[in-house]
Amino acid sequence: MRKYSLITLWDRVGLASIVLTSWLIFAVFTEGFTSQFNIYSVGRLVSILIVVGLSQMVVIGIAGMNLAVGAMGGVVAMFLGWLMEQWGIPWPLAIVLAVGFGGLLGAVNGILIVKTRISGFVITLGTAGVFSGAMYILTKVEAFRNLPQGFLDFGQVKIFGFISPLVLMMLAVVVLLFIGYRSTTFGRQMLAVGANARAARVSGVPVERIVVLAHVLSGALAGLAGIMLVLRIGSAIPSIGTAGGGDWLLPSFAAPAIGGTLLAGGSVSVVGTFFGGLLLGSIENGLTLLDTPGFWVQLSTGLVLLIAVILDRARTVAVERSRIGVTT
Repeated sequence: MRKYSLITLWDRVGLASIVLTSWLIFAVFTEGFTSQFNIYSVGRLVSILIVVGLSQMVVIGIAGMNLAVGAMGGVVAMFLGWLMEQWGIPWPLAIVLAVGFGGLLGAVNGILIVKTRISGFVITLGTAGVFSGAMYILTKVEAFRNLPQGFLDFGQVKIFGFISPLVLMMLAVVVLLFIGYRSTTFGRQMLAVGANARAARVSGVPVERIVVLAHVLSGALAGLAGIMLVLRIGSAIPSIGTAGGGDWLLPSFAAPAIGGTLLAGGSVSVVGTFFGGLLLGSIENGLTLLDTPGFWVQLSTGLVLLIAVILDRARTVAVERSRIGVTT
């Protein structure tokens, strides 16, 4: 019988307890944390962070990484604005096309990794610069602000007075990924590739195809996060996803890592990533209500990631012991 002791307990209830504790602390020491307006604002913020974390999670699951998450989100956001403002494409169709474009950018990453056999770290670091640079050149670093009124209205909808459509979009992604990893061949193959690519290939898993498709999924999710941010702020600006508009790289790793996804690959936690993004967003919102300088938010995110890395190492050791029959 496998026992991951306190690590398993943490993954199942510990993180949720910490999220609830953070809410209690901020509710006591800040004004308006539990107001409908703030709940609405937090929901919009954490929804984007969770989708960003899931975008990174699917690549971590195959023992890779995507350093271009923020760049892809920004490029897709600008592509969406271009489709609606310059071409007059109806916004629901524009969203579908933009998500598809994100998947195409992900396919570029995946194909380059497979064909060159170069680490995803190097490839995505390079493509992040290429994607962003090309977007800056083509758009001349000008935002798209004259977006369709229907699109803007959709982004401002309040369901029951405090639930944003962004929350529903995020929950749909969480449910689909949860089902995908638990019940589909593709989900199991991604985890098999992350656990041991050589063994997966011997077992008949098309490793190269899975790597490409995982990056396609990551790109689509990064693009969706960019679209969600456009819905949130009401305009498509070039700095989305990057240092000028809230860098996504750090939270993209922190959310899945603190949630139980093994950074070495082969094991993911969709629900854990959900709670990880929820924690990061709650901390950011609470510190903002406390009038804390912005660099404290970055500091807290960095500390969360460091804690996550330590926990990840403990999980890895526990998993390795379980595989050789060692229990703790």
